[in-house]
Amino acid sequence: MVRHIVMWTLKDEAEGQTAAENGAKMKEILEALAGRIEGLRHIEVSADIVAADPECHVILCSEHDDVDALNHYQDHPEHQACVAFVKKVASGRKAVDYVI
Repeated sequence: MVRHIVMWTLKDEAEGQTAAENGAKMKEILEALAGRIEGLRHIEVSADIVAADPECHVILCSEHDDVDALNHYQDHPEHQACVAFVKKVASGRKAVDYVI
């Protein structure tokens, strides 16, 4: 299994919404991927960050069958639709993938 963790910082305002509103939308659209992409075993997203260093506004943690499944998730059209929105509202991104 491979765990995929992503932390985003958001623009104060983008797409006519505040960072908090865009964080809530990111959570909604990313969690909607559950059960829709083969090899994606688990996904959780939070925009309610207690503490982070470096600072972030949204965090995603997902688990995939293997590296091929993670690559399939990354390239999947439904995930790419999420990516298109995230690119408009995020100002920074940190990510790590590791075998569990």
